[in-house]
Amino acid sequence: MRGKLTPNAPLAPLLWFKTGGAAEWLFEPKDADDLAQFLAALDPSVPVMALGLGSNLIVRDGGVPGVVVRLGKAFAQVERTGDMILRCGAGASGILVSSTARDAGIGGLEFLRSIPGTVGGFVRMNGGAYGREVKDVLIDCDVVLRDGSRRTLALADLHYTYRHSELPEGAIVIAATFTGSPAEPAAIQAEMDRIAASREASQPLRSKTGGSTFKNPEGHKAWELVDQAGCRGLQIGGAQVSEKHTNFLINTGTATSADIEVLGEEVRARVKAQSGVALEWEIQRIGDNKPSPVELRSPAAQGRGLGEGNVTDG
Repeated sequence: MRGKLTPNAPLAPLLWFKTGGAAEWLFEPKDADDLAQFLAALDPSVPVMALGLGSNLIVRDGGVPGVVVRLGKAFAQVERTGDMILRCGAGASGILVSSTARDAGIGGLEFLRSIPGTVGGFVRMNGGAYGREVKDVLIDCDVVLRDGSRRTLALADLHYTYRHSELPEGAIVIAATFTGSPAEPAAIQAEMDRIAASREASQPLRSKTGGSTFKNPEGHKAWELVDQAGCRGLQIGGAQVSEKHTNFLINTGTATSADIEVLGEEVRARVKAQSGVALEWEIQRIGDNKPSPVELRSPAAQGRGLGEGNVTDG
């Protein structure tokens, strides 16, 4: 193991909401080989999840058991590998991908500029905005499976639907290949500027938020249903439904993750009562509901591999 392993690692500073408990263990791998070797040596009973930019995620106040894997700079590279093809590390942001595409004259990826996350996250969730989704531009993705083995999955293997994929259980996306179509860089930049201006005007980008909270139900827009149910500005504790865009929940400064999740459930209940539509969460919610001490045990003690000690770095 060449990466950094930290026990009882606070996750709130890494998340857009700035709330939530600690990871039992936080692992930041040096590279893909390091990640694969780490997972191969880790007891299969230890839960593992990946963390990108920390958007579209609620970490509950009791923290996250097992290992949270955070992909750093080694996974944030984007390069042109073909005429209209980009190879992107899972840690690369949507802004970096779309900007690299612009410089290469590759159109059709501008929408990625508006997705608040990394390649790994929006490949997993079939992220989309402004009329396009990842399924429209993805060729394939590379993953490390829970046992440390690697696979390349074609677009068809993911069985994409709206904000959902069928990635193997426990798989961590480490890279993806996207394709687009020829376009002038100036035209690409103009579309990116339009998207950025639209987001700035309509979304609470300068608040502590998690992005779109609920999926758009068939035939409806989630924000309209929330607004019609009278939830604009609704507040529980330090959590509030955004006045600017009602499909965003925000941390006004004192919220706990419990405040945010309870508010979301209250919104769901009011929308159901008003319209009969059951909203589905788009934001992923993980961890334990109630605060509890994180047991500082080494997963190695369960069987195989992390080694003893508090922090491993280098």
